[in-house]
Amino acid sequence: MKKYAVIVAAGSGTRMGSSIPKQFLQLQNKPVLWHTVTAFLKAFDDLEIKLVLPKGHFDKGHSIIQSTGESKRFEIIEGGETRFHSVKNGLNTIQDASIIFVHDGVRCLVSQDLIRRCYDIALKWGNAIPAINSVDSLRMEKNEDHEIVDRNKIKIIQTPQTFRSDILKKAFQQEYRDFFTDEASVVESTGIKIKLIEGEEMNIKITRPFDILIAEKYLENH
Repeated sequence: MKKYAVIVAAGSGTRMGSSIPKQFLQLQNKPVLWHTVTAFLKAFDDLEIKLVLPKGHFDKGHSIIQSTGESKRFEIIEGGETRFHSVKNGLNTIQDASIIFVHDGVRCLVSQDLIRRCYDIALKWGNAIPAINSVDSLRMEKNEDHEIVDRNKIKIIQTPQTFRSDILKKAFQQEYRDFFTDEASVVESTGIKIKLIEGEEMNIKITRPFDILIAEKYLENH
């Protein structure tokens, strides 16, 4: 079945405290986004990438694409007002029956193994959502107080969130709602059961300067 990755990199990255969006920061002398797209290019030879970017950064996107040597496998798409709208813009360019990965552009340490496992499980079950267990103690605010939460019942959700195209595209035909924080929440709202699979501890989302240090150290040793 055909394979597409909608790589969402349309954010401004304000928490990074940099004037440069975090997806374009340097990591091992390459932009963070280069590492992300390269993982998908290597995972499948026949996968095409829909790269969703802020309008003012298309030039940076084209430069990254050219450096991969696989420019024919890419299409750049302008991001939307929210993640939901950015993903929808990418989905609107996909017409084929396919498996679609939706991935955060700044999860640059995603492994080819995880990408392939997501594909295999989505092909069988219709979707595959990587998740890991929480290792921290957790508390939830309640009224003006807070209470302990059983961390053994908490899952931390990652990407690539992977779906059959008919399921995902149909879900994104509905209107945006505030609780649509990821693709799984959009699909689940249509009555589809979400299939969680084992994610990866190092599939981190580059959000703060410390995350860059972690990623640098990891790549030095792999």
